[in-house]
Amino acid sequence: MCGIFAYLNFCVPCQRQKVYEILLRGLERLEYRGYDSAGIAVDYPEEGVHIARKQGKVKMLRGMVFDVEKAECSTIVNTHVGIAHTRWATHGEPSERNSHPQSSGEDNSFMVVHNGIITNFKDIKQFLEKENYTFTSDTDTEVIPKLAHYIYHHSEEGKTLSFTEVVERVISQLEGAFALVFKSTVFPKQIVAVKRGSPLLVGIKSDRDISMDKVNISYRQRENSGDRAFNIAGQSAEYFFASDASALIEHTDRVIYLEDDDVTSIVDGSLRINRLKEHAKTDETTSRQITTLRLQLQQIMKGNYSTFMEKEIHEQPESVMNTMRGRIDFNTNMVRLGGLQSHANAIKRCRRIIVIASGTSYNSGVATRQLLEELSDVPVVIELGSDFLDRLCPVFRDDVCIFISQSGETADTLNALRYCKSRGALLLGITNTVGSAISRETDCGIHINAGPEIGVASTKAYTSQIVSMVMLSVMIGSDSISKQKRCADIIQGLKELPELIRKVLKKNDEILALAKELYEEKSLLLMGRGYNYATCLEGALKVKEVSYMHSEGILSGELKHGPLALVDENMPCVIVVVKDNTYSKCHNALQQVKARQGRPITICEEGDSEVQDMSFRSFSLPSTVDCLMNILAVIPLQLLSFHLATLKGLDVDCPRNLAKSVTTE
Repeated sequence: MCGIFAYLNFCVPCQRQKVYEILLRGLERLEYRGYDSAGIAVDYPEEGVHIARKQGKVKMLRGMVFDVEKAECSTIVNTHVGIAHTRWATHGEPSERNSHPQSSGEDNSFMVVHNGIITNFKDIKQFLEKENYTFTSDTDTEVIPKLAHYIYHHSEEGKTLSFTEVVERVISQLEGAFALVFKSTVFPKQIVAVKRGSPLLVGIKSDRDISMDKVNISYRQRENSGDRAFNIAGQSAEYFFASDASALIEHTDRVIYLEDDDVTSIVDGSLRINRLKEHAKTDETTSRQITTLRLQLQQIMKGNYSTFMEKEIHEQPESVMNTMRGRIDFNTNMVRLGGLQSHANAIKRCRRIIVIASGTSYNSGVATRQLLEELSDVPVVIELGSDFLDRLCPVFRDDVCIFISQSGETADTLNALRYCKSRGALLLGITNTVGSAISRETDCGIHINAGPEIGVASTKAYTSQIVSMVMLSVMIGSDSISKQKRCADIIQGLKELPELIRKVLKKNDEILALAKELYEEKSLLLMGRGYNYATCLEGALKVKEVSYMHSEGILSGELKHGPLALVDENMPCVIVVVKDNTYSKCHNALQQVKARQGRPITICEEGDSEVQDMSFRSFSLPSTVDCLMNILAVIPLQLLSFHLATLKGLDVDCPRNLAKSVTTE
């Protein structure tokens, strides 16, 4: 939920102003992960270290830093460690004292930035308070640097410990999910980082070519393990730590994705990765690959758009094409999903499919359940990750469990994955993030290739998730002779989809005109059925997320079982009525709303004059195969939510109380 960034330049002379700029730019790239408050800790000539924290967005911190540090900005630093953080509040309200970095005390012996939650912080806090430690924040994070201080200054072997050893003793006492980066005045010009549950990457930049393709791991219990560091042999180097690759790409494309319980340290310019315990003796657990990012800097820029959300809505013709690229042969009507090939037979033989996700990703599962059932001929269950874990659902070895997550780090989904893994089910991941926890921990998967999505409200990832699930369904059903025509029709629909999306996007001005009529309303109902029930759930979620208007997605078949009581002449209602197998039933719902003096706003197919004549406002869509109409139908709702928010003067990229990557339960 929070964003971590850290920078260490070893024997790379640069002005202090550049160090500040690198840290602040890193936070700005990560601001979608949290924007309640921000802070940095940097080395300082007289004070040893200087911590600057500010409530609000990173731009508030930027103004504060450069106002205070003007005199020192031109100072040259040869080796320097800086850590930075942008916060999404979990423990303690947004404020300067609850901002990170959190410190061990006035001497700043140990400082830390933290993404995640420490579940046993109260027990640790009680222990430290008995040892006369005073706490100044309401956060769970503050126990971490204070525990490090206690271990170093008060334990029997404390001052003989290295920085890494102090951190290892700290994390052995912590429970929960976290990514941590430590800085210390006791160990100047060193940095230590830890990952357990929350994402963390290391970027490496050096004047020499980085010929190594991996960094070996050292284990504490293995004697004489030797020097396993990424050693720069006295040459200059720069290291970057970040919660997401988007903060690294402008500096380097050479990165290491850290695994859970990796303890990474940089001492004298050399990077080492330690683990307290050795697991299975495979290459994955004896080394970490240095990989090359494929991300391009322009992909995380707004371009000619005012916001990332608007840009990402309009990128959908390209993003869905990228999801299909290289996976569909439109001449032979064949789908080939390389990430599933080795498990394709097991997927086709399964007895049940369980789709587990949260938020928008859950809605993409609802959007494709009907097709997946139709083409697989097995029951398909859609589960919210949090509820699935609360109930401890029965899972069997002949189940296939599909985990959908844009970030690949969603805590509820990831915990459900580990539960299903313990039950022996086949695990399939659908994510937008290479190297994410879900992509690493599943048996097989599909990378949706939608490109970076910076706006907190998901748009293009949603439509690419649907396309991925449709391709999976077609792959499963393609072996059945009776389903080959259906599969061929769907593939031809996928071929035409990018151009159809472009046609829908041309209705932007019509949607804006509707938004001007609705933006002062207090509530909005959205109704659909079949494939488009998910369209209404997702449209309602988008409206809530960015415009803060109450909105509710309703299954039109349930309208008469309660929601109809809300309908009157003052209640705007959006109804999706397309010509699929639910058309006549959705038409009935439209008539029921009309009969109660409702103001139906319909999303229908071109040429459907009967529906248009009954509508207060109507938006027509080009026709395509039924299971893809929900992709076309959701785009007007994405645009509507965007315009409702901008007309209210709201920040659509950073809606209040939300963050892009939900890494806490």
